[in-house]
Amino acid sequence: MDALFIGHAYIDVTMRTQVVPQADQKAVAEDYAISFGGNAVTAGFACAKLIGKSVDLVTSLAPDWLGHMFMDMAASYGVRVHPRRVRRSSLSFVLPKDGKRAILRARDADFLEDFPRVDPTGLRVLHVDGHMSDAAIHYARAARERGALVSLDGGALRPGILELIDHVDVAVVAERLCEQMSLSETAMLAFLREKGCRIGGVTTGEHGMLWYDESGEISRLPALPVPKEKVVDTSGAGDVFHGAYVASFIERPQASWREHFRFARAASAYKIQHLGNEAGLPTHNDITATLALFPPIDQ
Repeated sequence: MDALFIGHAYIDVTMRTQVVPQADQKAVAEDYAISFGGNAVTAGFACAKLIGKSVDLVTSLAPDWLGHMFMDMAASYGVRVHPRRVRRSSLSFVLPKDGKRAILRARDADFLEDFPRVDPTGLRVLHVDGHMSDAAIHYARAARERGALVSLDGGALRPGILELIDHVDVAVVAERLCEQMSLSETAMLAFLREKGCRIGGVTTGEHGMLWYDESGEISRLPALPVPKEKVVDTSGAGDVFHGAYVASFIERPQASWREHFRFARAASAYKIQHLGNEAGLPTHNDITATLALFPPIDQ
């Protein structure tokens, strides 16, 4: 097992529209996409597409038609699913517009069983997003004991996340977590260092990421200069970023984290030009082409 991802699964229905109908109104969307969703789940699919190897995923799963759809998607990417049963699948409606997105979710997080136990032998990277914190903490401890890298997508202040951070090597969190904890970006980086994270970062969308490396040096990784007219759907861009740096670490463990993040930045820039998560998963060739189209300003 190279990589294990733990998080809550969704089916995302993404619609591109200029009009959101109100009561008793109807409208026709310009385009739509249906794909897998969820933070760590999307990261896992992105990683699987890039490394061309099977990825393991501990996630929620229901015995309904959306659950069957999710399993078909996982099989097509070689993602091995270790399910934690729920009654109903979770669903997201995503409405991207002008570089932002509105999301309406319905989620079943009432698990019908304990989280599945997976043999972590050979594990190189564990990536968690704070959902299913009992499983995340269990596997983070196991990963640390085996010398595997533990990565966190800290999107929000979820139950158990502060305890989870104690077992994390690479923590990349969102502005939302800073707001919920009443911390500035630099204060959040200091907090992550105090918690023992070797690498820490705060993503800020089109403004890139403020982060520190193993030496504690803080720098800003600017986003690639993708023109606004090229931006189609920013939803899932952060998840692709996480999946891409995990893939980069697996393929090039001796590379610097600056290189891993620069690779992931290009993957994220590819994603925002495509509608829905699946269409936005890049290959290595896509990443190379994206860098050629939008050369980084920090070269």
